[in-house]
Order: sequence, then structure tokens, then C-alpha cells
Amino acid sequence: MYNVGFIPLRGGSKGIKNKNLTDCAGKPLVYRALLAAQNSILEKIYVSTDSIEIKSAVEEFGFNKVEVINRSPETASDNATSESALIEFAQKHEFDNVIFIQATSPLITPEDINGGLDKFLKGNYNSVISAVKNHQFLWSPDGTPINYDPQNRPRRQDWEGYYIENGAFYISSRKNILQNKCRITPPVGFWEMQKPALLEVDSAEDLKFAGKILKILH
Repeated sequence: MYNVGFIPLRGGSKGIKNKNLTDCAGKPLVYRALLAAQNSILEKIYVSTDSIEIKSAVEEFGFNKVEVINRSPETASDNATSESALIEFAQKHEFDNVIFIQATSPLITPEDINGGLDKFLKGNYNSVISAVKNHQFLWSPDGTPINYDPQNRPRRQDWEGYYIENGAFYISSRKNILQNKCRITPPVGFWEMQKPALLEVDSAEDLKFAGKILKILH
């Protein structure tokens, strides 16, 4: 089995300028995800980018399992999805399975990657995604309960709760990505991460918060 990592990085960023290279606890944001992937059991990690600046920065990290590849203008535009970059990668490269890692989740660890991949390979799943377990009750804006009955309010110890997709990683086979044009194919398994990992960096406030958490953890 040839299991690889894939991290798409656009040069343009609307929320934070040069977000992927912005400092997060003393290192560029993208460094965190790359370090976790480098120290995992993955054979190779591909970074797909349209930015010369990002390419240079990633190569300067000196990770021997990381290769920077070109991301086409079509999959790097403001309206393009990261899904399109993943599909483009699957069309152009040979591999068995891929763990699609997002640099906006800097709390990811090698243990998360290894554990998720092990669950994917040994379980009866077409996809495994990272998630955080939660026991909070959800309501729609119109005042309708979403995940429980207020007249039969469950006790925490009697309720399994639910999983929140936290965006850190998604694991699928190349075959299913090409066939379904999607990062997720049912049946789906979950790799549970701790609650702080629910954070995804989309704003300057998120970045500062992530930096504080990383300093505490390390």
C-alpha cells in the first residue's frame, strides 16, 4: 500500500494575507501540519500550491518526505474548492490511499495521522475523517431542537453524543476520489481528536488562539 499525504495551499487568502505562512507560535502556520505529516508513517507528502513564496518556504523546511507540486490556476482561484485540487492531484499521481490534510488545523499530530490511517486500513470504511466528540444540544435559528427532544432531555452519561467534523484530515482511496469526485465516500469512520482540535484557523483571532494553545501544549 502506498499511502501519501496531500496538503493544498493557495497563495491568495481573503481572511488573513499569506495565511499559510503567517506566524503561529513561532513557526509558519503550514509548518505545523507538515511537521505532523513528516513524523508520521506516511511514505510521502505532496504540497500543491500556485505560490512561489509558499514553494520556497516549504522547501526551506527541509522535510525529506515532502514534495511541492504545481497547483493549476483553475484549482487555485478564489472560487475554486480544495476538493478540486484533491481531484486534480488524484488524476495526475499514482497512490493507493491519501490523507488530505488541511494546514488550517495546526493542532494535528503524527499520532492523529497514524491512528486515522490505521483505522482506515483495518476497518470496514471507505473514508475516515478527523472529528471531535460533543455532547452539546443544537438548535436551529428558528428555535427548533436539532439533536434532542427537550421533553426527554438525555443525561450526558446516557447519551453517546455526536461527532463534529473538524477539518484536520480526510482519508480515502484514489479510486473512490476519482469515481465519486469527493473526499468522503460512505461508510465513514471517525478518528477522534481532543476538543481544542476543533479550532480551524480562518481569522486573525483564530491564529492567535491557536498559538496560545500550541505554547501550552509544547
